[in-house]
This record gives sequence, C-alpha cells and structure tokens, in this order.
Amino acid sequence: MFPTERPRRLRRSGPLRRLVAETDLLPRHLVAPLFVAEGREHPRPIESLPGHVQHTRDSLRREVAELARRGVGGVILFGVPATKDPLGSGAYDDEGIVQVALRDVVAEVGDDLVVMADLCLDEYTDHGHCGVLRPDGVVDNDATLEYYGRAALAQARAGAAVVAPSGMMDGQVGAIRHALDDAGFSDTAILAYSAKYASGLYGPFREAVGVEIAGGGNRSTYQQDWRNRREAHREVRLDLDEGADMVMVKPAMTYLDILRDLREAVDVPLCAYHVSGEYSMIKAAAERGWIDGDAVAREQLGALRRAGADFILTYFAGEIAGSIS
Repeated sequence: MFPTERPRRLRRSGPLRRLVAETDLLPRHLVAPLFVAEGREHPRPIESLPGHVQHTRDSLRREVAELARRGVGGVILFGVPATKDPLGSGAYDDEGIVQVALRDVVAEVGDDLVVMADLCLDEYTDHGHCGVLRPDGVVDNDATLEYYGRAALAQARAGAAVVAPSGMMDGQVGAIRHALDDAGFSDTAILAYSAKYASGLYGPFREAVGVEIAGGGNRSTYQQDWRNRREAHREVRLDLDEGADMVMVKPAMTYLDILRDLREAVDVPLCAYHVSGEYSMIKAAAERGWIDGDAVAREQLGALRRAGADFILTYFAGEIAGSIS
C-alpha cells in the first residue's frame, strides 16, 4: 500500500539536503569578468549591467583583492581603450590598457586567484569586428592570426596565467600556442571560446566595452549558428588539436545541451560563460519584484555545474561568492 522507497526522506532538512547533494557551487567555481578603462579617473557604472562598472586601474585592483578575499576562482579582464584603430593595436601594445592592468592585478593578488585576459581585437578596432578587415569589409581570418599571436605575447609578458581567445577565427588556438611556445611562454594556458554562438544576449557587454559593429553588421560569419549542435563538437576538437587547455560554451543557459554533449565528449576542463544578457534579464526581473534574483542566479549557475561545467564566467561571481562561501 505504501512505497518502501521515499525520496522525500532525504529532503526533510537543510543539513540532510546538503549532505546528499550531487552538485556543489562554490566560490572557486566562479570567474568574474571585469572591465578596465584607459585614462578614466573614476569608475563609470554600466547601465545595462547593474552593479558593474568600467574600472579605473586603482578601483580594479581593489575589486580583484576583494574577489580574492571571497575565494573567487579567477578574473578575466576586458579593456576599454581611449582610442581605437583599424588593426586594434591596443590589444597587443605592451602599454595597452589590459596589459597595464594585468601587471597591476598580478602585483596586487599574485597567485591568490587565476588572472586571465580575454584575447580579441573587437574592443580595440574602430570597426568593432574581431579581426582585421579586407578592403571589401570582410574579416580576413588568416591575417588576423598574426595579431592574435602578438596579443597573446603581450598578455603573457604582462603576467596573464591564461589567455582566452574569443574571436572565433579558424586556426586561432594553433597560432597563439605557437607564438607563446616560441617565445618561452609554454606554461601560459589557453582557454578557447570554442563553442561561441552568434547570440542576441551580448548587448550589455557591448555597452560595457563600447563596441559598435560598423555598418550595423554582425558576426554571424565567424561565430556559430544557434541552430547547429554538431558544429560545436567540430570546433572543440579543432581547438584541442591545436593546443587548447580548456574550452568554453558561450552563452550558457540556452546552450545546456551543448554543454552536456561536450562534457561527455572531452576530458579537459569545461567552462560556461553566463553572459551579460543572462545576468541583466535576472537583474531586471528582480528589480520589478517578479523573481527572487539571488535564488534564480544560484539556480542557473547550479544548473551549469550540474550540466558539466567545471567553472563559470559570470557577472554574479562577486555577489554570489559572498552568499555561498
């Protein structure tokens, strides 16, 4: 008459639920994306990313020190240069804003957390694309690889433990790996944005870095099509063959199937990027009182861990770390 198996017995108290939980979410699983602006005297709030700012060099150091104190696993830096040009020279200039900021951060926290740098040209080009352009306005894949190699070396010299190429150029990981190894930076790791989709969820990020794509264009010719699933496997295999140490799925929540597929297919560390639009939707709904923002954030980040992510890039890193440590 009554079932002998009663799953509810294991849910009757908080300590019991914690004891038998299959998935954990800890500060060490989180990486905080941070923005640093060249020449800025005061932090500038980012309207579409509530709680986040374009940092000054000083405020960035303070922020990273606090994240290290909270036990966050790492930070990844994005630069906002004072000037831009067709080749995105700030990305590979040793005195470019991210390279300067990397030296600041490493001096502040050392190895207390993992210091990463996004590696792309879009923040630094006046046309907003991730690579250099041909005369007809199309991104020149192969010509761009040389500049990615230069940027990797500049970031490694500045102290980045991990460089993270996000431009989705064919062959980018191989070009970066060769450049690093040939210059004696064989210990610098590569986190490849391998399964990066042409998503509508990147708007707040583009405000944060001041990127406008020339002519109202998009990046669909080099980022992946959201309708495709098998393509992600091919991109990941290529990046691993070229020397990637870790791979990423971006965005996160709308690509849980991709994340799970890849977790079962590869044995390297797997990252999910809980992107700006995903963060901002939760914040906007919470501001209107429609949801409990903190609870939804923890639930979504927990879902990424449950699906197979070893670590998560998320704009919630600092605030969530304070509640789960």
